Formats: sequence, structure tokens, C-alpha cells
Amino acid sequence: MFKVLVSDPLPEEGLAALKQVAGVDIKPKLPPNELIRIIPEYEALIVRSGTKVTAEVLEAGKRLRVVGRAGVGVDNIDIPAATSLGIVVANAPTGNIVAAAEHTVGLMFALARNIPQAYDSLRRGEWKRSHFMGTDLRRKVLGTVGLGRVATEVVRRAQGLEMEVIAYDPYISSEQAERLGVELLSLDELLARADFVTVHVPLTDSTRGLIGRDAFRKMKPTAFVLNVARGGVVDEGALIEALDEGLISGAALDVFSKEPPPSDSPLLKHPKIVVTPHLGGSTVEAQEQVARDIAEQVLTVLQGGLARYAVNMPMVPPEEMAVLGPYIELAEKLGKLAAQIGEPRAEMIEISACGEIVKYDLEYVEAAALKGFLDGVVDARVNLVNAKTIARQRHISLQRRKRAEADRYGIMLSLRVVSNGKEISLGGTVMEDGPYVVSIDGFWVSFPARGKVLLVRHHDRPGVIGKVGTLLGAHDINISFMYVGRVAPRGEAVMVMGVDEHVPDDVLDAILAMPQTYWVRQAVL
Repeated sequence: MFKVLVSDPLPEEGLAALKQVAGVDIKPKLPPNELIRIIPEYEALIVRSGTKVTAEVLEAGKRLRVVGRAGVGVDNIDIPAATSLGIVVANAPTGNIVAAAEHTVGLMFALARNIPQAYDSLRRGEWKRSHFMGTDLRRKVLGTVGLGRVATEVVRRAQGLEMEVIAYDPYISSEQAERLGVELLSLDELLARADFVTVHVPLTDSTRGLIGRDAFRKMKPTAFVLNVARGGVVDEGALIEALDEGLISGAALDVFSKEPPPSDSPLLKHPKIVVTPHLGGSTVEAQEQVARDIAEQVLTVLQGGLARYAVNMPMVPPEEMAVLGPYIELAEKLGKLAAQIGEPRAEMIEISACGEIVKYDLEYVEAAALKGFLDGVVDARVNLVNAKTIARQRHISLQRRKRAEADRYGIMLSLRVVSNGKEISLGGTVMEDGPYVVSIDGFWVSFPARGKVLLVRHHDRPGVIGKVGTLLGAHDINISFMYVGRVAPRGEAVMVMGVDEHVPDDVLDAILAMPQTYWVRQAVL
């Protein structure tokens, strides 16, 4: 049974399915040294934002295969270290989308109607209705910086409030924005027009301080700013100055550069700022959903599958993965076969794709071929996460080729490996019952890429096949299939046999000693 450590509080309901098939230990608020001490026992670690998953933690997790973040941000996880160690890092970016969007709209109402300030005043025994004159949201312009999942939900709710919505997102096409009923603008144009500016972008080098002194000077003096995304996207010092100078009318912050912010922070005391303690995803429903989402992905990885939202692997839509899945398996089989019948140290690996498959992102396919080749060659754990990293570390040159039409089959993958000046090439395709190897060094063959196989290169002469079969039978080695590929009659040929038992070295030597044979290998697929 797999062992999973949950080191931050999560709803029991979200972990119920995982607990049925894995041993789940819930140990929140572990000191760093204690986490490092116990992590070697576990195959998976599930965290929220509290646990810092450092390189030291990851290196100590000798059995660790996946780290799951029950939420969106993965700032607390050392992604490069996880990738180099072959540990999948996955998050749950969709479970709290609605909660974050609703919180954004809630803060927008709070700003427009001075709800927190009026509440505090009334609790103090005051009745100052004229002090808290608000503004309608109807017919106001909402500008969203970023148009991802959360922003899309905010847009839908704002449109229900009869707001006009504009957006800035350099990664979104005008067609996508148009489908949402949103006008796509430059950032400067958005800042100049918006009555409310809401931020929905990740914190990166390019977005840090994105809404800063220059941005505030381009906004209306009646405008409001909201940040329910990541602390640091809004320059907090510049925000205080903008409010004090009257450049904007107010702000609402759910996230901060440092969390929790210092108790004497001006952000917490400013009369024009509404603050909440990072509550964007804090609903019962959202927390249960992100726990379910990440538990499902963790289990999928532990069972040999691919995480739906892996952050250190390419993200492939489910409908594309349904097509690519068999070819990912095929690529790994070709890599595994090349490693067993060729030279162990590769200088160059070329991966070629032909046919309809070339229209898809083949990152997983390429990684699978490298994984298959390297898995039995290097001491380190190799998987789809770190296969390319390990290949680079071993100075293996990776080349890619794509061609619209295949030679014999509708879709083909080919693998060419150059090792110590020698070259081996393999081709494969997918048939109804799974992956098939269809070529070996230019010889057309056709055999299922599974089980044990014996390969014999020979001169095509009468009796060679029979002698090999007789020798195997004499040693009680059963043959499940046999295929011969040749260039021309009585020319060079390759014989491929499926065998039910391992072929001992002395039998391999005996085959190699036959008059017409000159190359013998066996492999397990």
C-alpha cells in the first residue's frame, strides 16, 4: 500500500477516496527537521501553503514520487529540485475558482458601498450615513488584468451585474475574449478606462509590481483596485502613496507580499483599504474540492498515470491525451528496446513522428522515449519529469523530426540512437491491441511490443530459422510468435521471436555460432 503524508490541514471528505487505497498520515505543522526525518517513509506528500517543500525535503524523500499542492500557487515548493529528482509536482487550480471569483465580487461590493467602514462606525455607536455614500456597480467598467479561469468567472458575475468588462492578457486571443463578451485592450488603455481594476495573474518576474506607481498615475481618481491573486503583483508601497495623493479612491487586498503582514503595516490601518486574510479560496466547498482534486491526481501518479495539472510537465488536454496515450507507451517501448539491443552510452537520440500525430504537442512522447532508453542505463530514478534533464546531464543530443506522411502506416514513431559511432534505428506504430515494433535498422517487421523477444540478424538461407527454433525447443524455450524481415531473398535478414522464457547465455552463444547468424540480442518489453 502506498504511503501518503498530508502536512497541512485538509478536509477529511476530500481525502476519503485516497484513504481507501493508500495509507494516509495527517501531520500538520511539522517542524522542518521533523518533516525531513520522516519523509523517506512516503511515496507522496500533499501540502497547502503552510509547508515549505525545500530541496532538502525533496532530496530526503528517497521514495517520493509526487508532491501535491491543494490549491493553485506552488511558491512553497522547490520546482527545479523536484524536476531534477523526477518528482511530479501537481496543483489543483480549478477547485477554488468559484470561491475566488465570488470573493472578488464581494470585495468589489465592499469597496463600492463602504461596507467594512460603515460596519466599524456603527459598532462604535455612530450613525454617519452621509459619510458612507457609495456608488453603483451597474454600468461601471471592470478591467481585469489577466483573463484566466478565476477572471473568467469574475467576468460572468460582473456581466450579471450589468457591468462593462474590459481585459488585458497578452496570452489570450481576441477571439477568446470576444466569446466571453470582453473587449481586449492594452494595459495602459485598461487602466485609463476602468472604474474597478482586478488582478488575476500569477506572481512572476514580469508581473511583480505590475500595478505600481506608473499604473496608478494612469488610472481615474475615482477608480478602485482589487487583488485576490498573489501578493506582490500590486506594489504595496506605491498603493499607499497613490491613496494618500488621491490618485485612486480605494483598494481591496486579500493577498500580501508578506503573509501575514506585520501588525503595524499601513495596509491594515489605511481607511481606504479593505483587507481580508487570504480568504479567496476559503469556502467549505472549495476546500473539499481542491482536496479531492489533488488526492485524485496523487493517486493517478502513484498508479503510473499522468497528473492532470502537473506544473513541471507539459499540460495536455484530456482529449489530446486520449490520442497520445498509446504513442507515449510506444515511445517508451522503443527507447527500452534500443537500450537493450544497442550500445549503453548514447551520443545522440533522434525522435521522429509521421502522420496525424504531428499536429499534437509531443513533449510527453519525446520524454517517454528518453525514459525508456535511460531507465535501465542510469542509476537515478528516471521518469517523464526528469528524463530530458538526465539526458542533458549525460550530454545526449536530442533531435526531433516531424513529417506529415508515414511510409507504411498512418502514424509512425521512429527512434534513432547513435552510440560510440554505431547506429540503431527502430520504428513503431499503434494497432488495435497496442504498440507494435514495425522496423529494425531498415528491416520491416511487425511484432507486439510486449514480453520477451529474441532478435537474430542473419544471412537469409534455407534452414536458418528451423535451426534456431530447434535449438530453443531443445532447451525448453517456448516460442509465442516469429517474424522475419529481409531486404531481398537470400540477403540480409532479421528474425524476431517472442519467447516465454529467458534465453540463457550459452544458448545465445550457440545461436551466434551457427554458420549464417552474426548478431543476437534478447530484450524484455
